[in-house]
Amino acid sequence: MHRGSLAGRLFLAQLGFILCASGGIAWGLYQQAEENTYDETRSRMLAVAKTVAAGSAVRTAVDSPDPAVLQGYAREVMERVGVDFLTIMDTDRTRFTHRNPDQIGRPYIGSVDAALAGESFTETYTGTLGPSVRAITPVYDDAGTVTALVAAGITVDRVGIARDARLPELFAIDAAALAAGAAGSYLLSRYLRRATAGLGPAELMHMYAFYDSALHSVREGLLLLNDRGQLVLYNDEAAVLLGLPPAGTSASDQELPDLPAPLASLLRSGRDAKEEIHLTGERILVVNQSAAVSAGQHGRRFGTVTTLRDSTDVESLTGELASMRTLAEALSAQAHEHANRVHTLASLIELGRSDEALRFATADLEQSQHLNDEVLAAVEEPAVTALLMGKTAQARERGIALDVEVEPAAERFTGAGLDPVELVTIIGNLLDNAFDAAEHSVILHLGSGDGGLLIEVQDDGPGVDPDILEHIFEQGFSTKELQGGRVLAGRGIGLALVRQAVTRLGGTIRVLSGSGACFSVELPVQPGDQVPGSLAKAAS
Repeated sequence: MHRGSLAGRLFLAQLGFILCASGGIAWGLYQQAEENTYDETRSRMLAVAKTVAAGSAVRTAVDSPDPAVLQGYAREVMERVGVDFLTIMDTDRTRFTHRNPDQIGRPYIGSVDAALAGESFTETYTGTLGPSVRAITPVYDDAGTVTALVAAGITVDRVGIARDARLPELFAIDAAALAAGAAGSYLLSRYLRRATAGLGPAELMHMYAFYDSALHSVREGLLLLNDRGQLVLYNDEAAVLLGLPPAGTSASDQELPDLPAPLASLLRSGRDAKEEIHLTGERILVVNQSAAVSAGQHGRRFGTVTTLRDSTDVESLTGELASMRTLAEALSAQAHEHANRVHTLASLIELGRSDEALRFATADLEQSQHLNDEVLAAVEEPAVTALLMGKTAQARERGIALDVEVEPAAERFTGAGLDPVELVTIIGNLLDNAFDAAEHSVILHLGSGDGGLLIEVQDDGPGVDPDILEHIFEQGFSTKELQGGRVLAGRGIGLALVRQAVTRLGGTIRVLSGSGACFSVELPVQPGDQVPGSLAKAAS
């Protein structure tokens, strides 16, 4: 046992208490044994005195001219019942019998007034034989008159011997109680030693102060849950991230608050998790979780430790970067297409075929102007317009027919109060995903849903396997792999960014799979700014 440990100190304190308690118990048992011995002796002496006083031989002898004949009878009774003296006396205290014959005829030493009044009693009194416990009772004649008195007694020394005969039993009981208490205290101290790792009170206090300070100073959210999935402890950052009461309020074994189903399922399952992305309202959290296991070869599992890192700003910047990259790629495709046309024009002019060059440039200008006019008439937001123009060129480069259906020019996306960066993220990534899956054509439909903006992207590819529908929006998941099972670099993030953007805008996303895949997104707009339901063909 560690010196100065909480377990050791508690053991010594308990042992001292048990020793004091057992000593008090022993003293109490001794006093009780003494009292019981005296009570039993008084009762026995009273029974002997009454029995002798009721005998006909005594009643007859005390009325005879020579009561001294009672001495032989008294000696026989003393030897038979084991009393130290049996004194039969006259009402004037004159002894008829005594253990010491020299005392016969002398006055009895002791109280007799109550006996003369007809009442039997007991007392402890010092007589000729020393201190004794005695009983005095009257002797009645046939008329009921007190004619003599009988005193039977035993010395205090013999009473002490009877009392001391009980002491071994009492000491055995006390020793057993002491041993049981010491054993229980030792087992408790061993348990506390294991529970406190042999640390002393000061060390435990310092450890608690340091750990509590560390818990509340870390910038990541920290949750401790027991093996029943109940919240045991959390820090300030976790309270902010999950909308819990301020840290420091009672959190012992409380149920988890209302959380999104995936995060709640992770916390209750207790499974290990590493860098998982979870959404809670407007926050994007990176979650790590591991089991809390005691030290040792066969450690006991107590629950889980979960850390939460707010990645909302980082993911938002990542989404914006991906959106800008998508837009840049689309514009690059458009620039590449225009470069090809410029090269064609330059070649025709160098060949001296200026008339054909003029016709080619005019046709190209009319086609580009027609596409620009149609898209610009329907979509006023420059970022979305640029994206659609670039994606049209990118689709043409890949041999895919992109059909864009938008609302009439009377309604603008800017009027719906939607973040253009989020719209670029959603539309651009859905189109990229459709281009990868399509065989010949992709349809982008921008219309109105139930009180909001409807974005639908339909391709004519193989569709989505129902077995992976619940995984396609997970970050890092992709169906496009190289040989050997490696996921292509940059894959597995586009649809995850779409889901995050839709969630931030408070919308919903659905996937329909049949002859190709159809991704349908509904985004709420401000009241009074609803997008009308009629559609117009804008470009193909």
